[in-house]
Amino acid sequence: MNFLKKFFSCRVCRGITSLLLAAVIWLPNSHRLFDQPESNYISQGKIAPNARAIASRHIKLWTDPELRTIELAKMRSRNAEWDFMARCFFVWSLANMGLSEPAMTSTVLPVMDSIIDETISLEEKNGIHFFLMPYSHISEFKIQPPRSIFIDGEIALMIGLRRLLEEKPEYKILHRERIEIMLQRMEQSPVLCAESYPDESWLFCNSIALAAIKVGDYLDGTDHSEFFQNWLKSAKENLIDKETGMLASSFDFAGKTISDGPEGSTIWLVVHCLKLIDPKFAEEQYWLAVKNLRTGVGGFGYAYEWPGGKGHDDVDSGPIIPLLNLSAGSTGLAFLGAASFDDKDYLASLYRSLGLGAFPVYDETGVKYCASNAVGDAVLLYSITQGPAWKVIMNGRPANDQ
Repeated sequence: MNFLKKFFSCRVCRGITSLLLAAVIWLPNSHRLFDQPESNYISQGKIAPNARAIASRHIKLWTDPELRTIELAKMRSRNAEWDFMARCFFVWSLANMGLSEPAMTSTVLPVMDSIIDETISLEEKNGIHFFLMPYSHISEFKIQPPRSIFIDGEIALMIGLRRLLEEKPEYKILHRERIEIMLQRMEQSPVLCAESYPDESWLFCNSIALAAIKVGDYLDGTDHSEFFQNWLKSAKENLIDKETGMLASSFDFAGKTISDGPEGSTIWLVVHCLKLIDPKFAEEQYWLAVKNLRTGVGGFGYAYEWPGGKGHDDVDSGPIIPLLNLSAGSTGLAFLGAASFDDKDYLASLYRSLGLGAFPVYDETGVKYCASNAVGDAVLLYSITQGPAWKVIMNGRPANDQ
């Protein structure tokens, strides 16, 4: 009996030891199973394969009324903003794809025009609240008549990037009108940031507005450099979080912070947009975001919503996975931040996590990420395709050199 006990005990010990050794050897290397070539997700003078796969499915979605109705209904049942943002990020992506490969222009322009026209029509028919969350009705906007910089900015950038690909006279008029409205409302704010919701300004939305204005300057020969400088001065004086040095995410009309601090689901997009306005400041903010929000396990990268993984989940962060404190919203937009500043190490770790946890399914229409939805896929697509539009504008060709 003692012999059997010793033998069994020895075998158990050997088994445990073997498992521990295997874990030591394989766990640090398991991420390599999800590595893929950079050329799959970084555009290098042409559209990357991952972008083609995502765009293919979304073009099918937007050209098939039945598929589109089903997908948009799913998103609107959760958050009307997702319906709106899916449209905008996809149009921005298509503009970059057309700039990367001019042969794609004839394919993407009709899709872009269809989305832009339908979005504007829905706004005109139903009002701004159609694309906003229900609490937009609770109180009055400080600036009247009520408008949301969230809606104006993203539509203006859709129109502007479409014009960048190919001019369309009626869109030029609509673009200029939106820009003037945004400027008038931003200039009435003590911190030069218009409201997204009543008495609630989001840097996410205002940074997109800045990008749309900058695109307009490039296209039409206007010059809002003084406004940009005033905006940057105000942001640095009023909107910097003292603890992290990062830009705050949301604040009231007077500029008082109303969120728990800088948010990952905001800052990654903000730095991308600010790259058009002040590349140095944008890059400084990006690396502060990396310092405070980047994290990972065993080569798999992700992002916190709040610095250090503190804070709670909300509609912007998406579900936060306990223990890991992984934020779906922040991690999704981290792809855009990393791609915008050529942070290949972080980007590679994010793509490993995408392969592990997003459950990609490929079919004849392209790729669908089962853990995502249309807006998540559109953000990912924009992160892969971003670059061409910003490069053209930052190179500063003459406005009539189209």
